[in-house]
Amino acid sequence: MAPFVEVCRYKPVPLSLSSLCTCPCRSSPRKSLILPHFSEKYPNLGLIDSKALTRSRFCRIPVNRRIITAVARAESNQIGDDGEEHSRDQELQIIEEDSSVDDQKQKSRSQFKKRVIFGLGIGLSVGGIVLAGGWVFTAALAAAVLLSAREYFELVRSKGIAQGMTPPPRYLSRVCSIICALMPILTLYFGHIDISVTSAAFVVAMALLLQRGNPRFSQLSSTMFGLFYCGYLPCFWVKLRCGLTAPVLNTGIGRSWPIILGGQAHWTVGLVAILISFCGIIASDTFAFLGGKAFGKTPLISISPKKTWEGAVAGLVGCISITILLSKSLSWPQPLVSTIAFGVLNFFGSVFGDLTESMIKRDAGVKDSGSLIPGHGNNLINQTGFCLSMPL
Repeated sequence: MAPFVEVCRYKPVPLSLSSLCTCPCRSSPRKSLILPHFSEKYPNLGLIDSKALTRSRFCRIPVNRRIITAVARAESNQIGDDGEEHSRDQELQIIEEDSSVDDQKQKSRSQFKKRVIFGLGIGLSVGGIVLAGGWVFTAALAAAVLLSAREYFELVRSKGIAQGMTPPPRYLSRVCSIICALMPILTLYFGHIDISVTSAAFVVAMALLLQRGNPRFSQLSSTMFGLFYCGYLPCFWVKLRCGLTAPVLNTGIGRSWPIILGGQAHWTVGLVAILISFCGIIASDTFAFLGGKAFGKTPLISISPKKTWEGAVAGLVGCISITILLSKSLSWPQPLVSTIAFGVLNFFGSVFGDLTESMIKRDAGVKDSGSLIPGHGNNLINQTGFCLSMPL
């Protein structure tokens, strides 16, 4: 009598008996056999009749010894293959995790490198423009303001902000960008900025009221804020650089400055104040980035989730340190208390301008507002405008 094999109770897999028979000439029953899913947890070998599965938990059916041997060999091979695949999957998962960590570190290094490179490049180029002063400085500032205003009105018209408000017409956005660019030039020509701002606000308000369709208050508010944020605040650069013409005394670089370039009288209070403010804001942004990456744990504000209190403190320390170093070399301001106060003022103006830009980008649903100043938030002009508008 043929031997019997007791069937196990694990998940069965259908398998034809004829496929396991080594002798094709020998007849085999037509019933299909159901074999269990082989694994290391249940190495018992079992065969079950598919019809008897619903009637009882176990059943006995006659099988050939050769069939049992073939199934046992197949089970051992499958167990070895499953183990190799499992170990291979674990290795691939570990490699993927390591690669993701390396990508994050490389991205952080690349971002910091971009900040340093563009910070140095912008510092050298803008430093030469600031030293030139006059119409050279004003024209360069007007070009930068034009780009900033264009980016602002593009954000206002973006999908994220436009869903909750009615954006101004496109032609009016372009007109406002040109008005913002003209404000620094008018400031240099007239010596003040009140007339240009009032005239621009009147022209924009009339254009909105006389447009076709129903004018919206959201159009007026977003346009007025654009004129203030992108046009009015940067005008204080011109007012500071070209308005405060008192020379800085006892400065070493002023005494050695060539007479053909203006001599010591070229180094005015406005020039030194702009250089210190500009370098302080870049230092604040860079130190805040480094401090946040190294020690950042406590979120600063929900508007910008990546900013932390630890990064803000590092930015404050960096801004004050750079301000003190430059004030010692440029001999302005003289008292240490005034120097620290000037550094604190630059820092808070920078943070306020940065958070304002973050709020606009958050509503617009974009990560970066543009490519004017890569790696430094693209709002350095408005940050410094906030700084300079406070004491003036």
